[in-house]
Amino acid sequence: MCFRIFFFLSVVPNETSLRANIEMVSEHSSIFSGERARLRCSVTDQYRTTWSYLWFRGSEELSQTGEELSLWNAKIQDSGKYYCQGIRATKIGKIHTIQSLPVEINVNGGWAILQVPQRPVLVGDTLKMTCRVRGNPPLQEVILYKDGVEVMRQNGLKPDIYMTNVRLEDQGMYSCRASWDPHNLPIFLMIPLSSLSEVLSQPVLEISPTSDILLNRMKLTCHVQYNAPAPAPPINYYFYRNNKRLGPATSNNYDLVIPTPGLYSCKARVPELDLSKWSDLKLLNELNVKNVKLCVTVEQPLRPHHL
Repeated sequence: MCFRIFFFLSVVPNETSLRANIEMVSEHSSIFSGERARLRCSVTDQYRTTWSYLWFRGSEELSQTGEELSLWNAKIQDSGKYYCQGIRATKIGKIHTIQSLPVEINVNGGWAILQVPQRPVLVGDTLKMTCRVRGNPPLQEVILYKDGVEVMRQNGLKPDIYMTNVRLEDQGMYSCRASWDPHNLPIFLMIPLSSLSEVLSQPVLEISPTSDILLNRMKLTCHVQYNAPAPAPPINYYFYRNNKRLGPATSNNYDLVIPTPGLYSCKARVPELDLSKWSDLKLLNELNVKNVKLCVTVEQPLRPHHL
């Protein structure tokens, strides 16, 4: 008589496929030293679970653990990229979300900064920039530069500059020069500004396990920022392993595939705008494959049984 024994080993992950969301609560991410900045973290799941939160500046874990992180009386050394992560206790141990995407805060110890809204700037929008001087004195003149070339000049007391009908060609490095007269002597300052967003950002491929431990699949997610005015044309996603497409185009930004070693990538494409962007390649080796498999089946070899 022969028999087979099947062992089902369930490996419980300590990280979910959920990603924490971080947002800027205060109006600007560029502030003067001595001012305040606030960030908020959240986790969206279908069960409305209660989460606690961890906060990071770069690779450094911070002492704050609440839903919001406040920088009171901010210092220059508080500048950096901030991340958050959800955490909750379960009967099988602590479960972590994937770290959020970063939000960068710049704390300036000088006299002037160039501020822009935190929301993504869409093509066709009017962009408001503020060439702000510490103490908010009346300004005589404000000049805006793009890549070192003057593009706008205005006189008056207000520091706000408006760019109407923003185009993709408007992206670049911006700076402003402000002059005021506290002691009958004009002062000129140059302040850099990061580039404007593209209509379609470079995708970021994320590889994670699925929540179904019996499915034996891993999840490929193609994260991309799509900045097009409403009604925005549809966007299609493609997934690749070793430069071979894994299936047809899909309107979903994810796909479930069998964990297999190889080089993975994704592509986001907007056919009506003739726009497409590729992610960087991401290597999945044998060790990574084992880490994303949530259910392992082991079959015992057949052995003769003598009565």
